[in-house]
Amino acid sequence: MKRPLRRSFAVLLFVVLVGAASFSAALRRAVAPAPAREPPLPLDPARLNATLLRLAAVDPSEAPLRRDVDELLEGRLPASAAPARAWRRDRLLHPLHLHHHRFPLPRRGRYPDEDHDTLLHPLPRHEQQLHIDPALRRALRSWHRLRRYDPAVLGSLPSLLSLPGRIPSCAVVGNSGILLRANHGALIDSHDAVFRLNNARIAGYAAHVGSKTNFSFINSNVLHLCARRPGCFCHPYGHGVPILLYICQAAHFLDIAACNTTSSSRHGSPISCTDARLDVLCARIVKYYSLRRFVAETGRAAEDWNRAHDAAMFHYSSGMQAIMVAVGVCDRVSVFGFGKSSDAKHHYHSNQKAELDLHDYEAEYAFYHDLAEHPQVVPFLKDAGFAVPPVVFYH
Repeated sequence: MKRPLRRSFAVLLFVVLVGAASFSAALRRAVAPAPAREPPLPLDPARLNATLLRLAAVDPSEAPLRRDVDELLEGRLPASAAPARAWRRDRLLHPLHLHHHRFPLPRRGRYPDEDHDTLLHPLPRHEQQLHIDPALRRALRSWHRLRRYDPAVLGSLPSLLSLPGRIPSCAVVGNSGILLRANHGALIDSHDAVFRLNNARIAGYAAHVGSKTNFSFINSNVLHLCARRPGCFCHPYGHGVPILLYICQAAHFLDIAACNTTSSSRHGSPISCTDARLDVLCARIVKYYSLRRFVAETGRAAEDWNRAHDAAMFHYSSGMQAIMVAVGVCDRVSVFGFGKSSDAKHHYHSNQKAELDLHDYEAEYAFYHDLAEHPQVVPFLKDAGFAVPPVVFYH
């Protein structure tokens, strides 16, 4: 009996010793510093750039936009434009007149009784159908067909905007609070043309931002908000100042219609859409710089960019496209009020605390740096076929 007991005790002792050794080893591994990982191999710059260019050309918003356009053409407000159902409040949309794809949309008559070929008819409460005239349908189709990549549109902007020629000097005035640091007002007003953004106030700030306005540049989301007010309160800079805007939603064509027909009797210049080809060019440029920044800062693959952004909602800013328009129509461009600072207000004229997440301002700032310092390296602009004018940023 002693021998079996002795053997069992030996086996038990062996198991205990092995377990203790394993626990000790596991404990050492747990408290020991992790081994240094090998740094990722640097990507070939040419291959990386080709990837960024390819991904920048992908537009996830195209399919939803196509659906919205189709719904409008069928006489229905798009489901994505639910807030726009304010149009159903018995608003009389007066007749319009469309000029090619620039869509100036001025009204023909001074009073509703003078108009007989209405594009948009009043919507009775009991109906769920928009009555859209064929002329507006054709304009909407034309605008959507123009949504293609054609960088040569930059050289065509003077004629598309009905300008007699290129403008010698332009100032693009942003809305950053950094404008309050300097008195650039006189310098801004010394330019032949001044662009302003999103109806920013100038009263009380003229010493910093100037008082002259030749072009008001807004996005259609801003227009949608002010179009719902009586008389379309979207002309803060007085008679004769044209408004340029890019379309964020297809349903905002209704806002353009309402503003031009209810306020053009008081304002000499109508609202004009930017050419859809310019929209596509701006989108590609900003997405390229956003992709490049993402790869540089995270070390992740460019294909992971979609996980960090709402790709369908991602958009360039109004200021970025205003600068692009200035590059297309001006011989010299000065830019004021672009940039952020921890000790400056977000917007010089409001108490807004932060900007929308759908923009990547750091990516846009990288683009502006290249535009001013090395325009020859800016992707997509190299395909435009014209020389980028001098661009100077003032801080």
